[in-house]
Amino acid sequence: MPKPYVFFTNFFTCSDIRSFYLRQIGRMKFQALLLTAFTLAMTSPALVGDEPIPNRLIDYNGFQKIVDTSKNQRESHRLTEDAFLAMASDPNALVLDARSAAMYRLRHIKGAANLPFTDFSATSLARVIPGKETKILIYCNNNFLNDPVAMFSKVATASLNLSTYTSLKSYGYDNIYELGPLLDVNKTKIPFEGTEVPTHPGNTN
Repeated sequence: MPKPYVFFTNFFTCSDIRSFYLRQIGRMKFQALLLTAFTLAMTSPALVGDEPIPNRLIDYNGFQKIVDTSKNQRESHRLTEDAFLAMASDPNALVLDARSAAMYRLRHIKGAANLPFTDFSATSLARVIPGKETKILIYCNNNFLNDPVAMFSKVATASLNLSTYTSLKSYGYDNIYELGPLLDVNKTKIPFEGTEVPTHPGNTN
């Protein structure tokens, strides 16, 4: 039984204690004091679940540490459109699309490998990425405008680039680069492929 309950059970069952406090402070003040004490006791950490719930497979502090310590590196690894294209042409680099397989099929950067973020694991990442030192280029929906189906915009704080970057760091991949700007799919120099991408001669992608 939580300690506050023990205290009040003992208090109400002990007439000597009640009588002593009543003589000292008076009935009205005593009732007010008792109500305050009871309220504080019922909202104590022991009753409101302040104790941590153990789960060795969920580490929020570790997640927060990665976010904090990699902030400057991530910012320095955000690439312009031209820099992204130049780096993507490196045969030792890998463009990773972490969106769903369905959205990838509709439209993705030409040559990108697809591994949905929800399928990330040490094993699945190792199958797609040649090594921990591999140069990885990432992008997401929030890098592009004017494709409301395959690349619909998400809330800025829920951008997939943020989650992908942090998860890759968690699995030991440090050579990560991110497409930085917000580009129009109809005007960007970055080439696309997929079932919704026009293939007629006028398609600049």
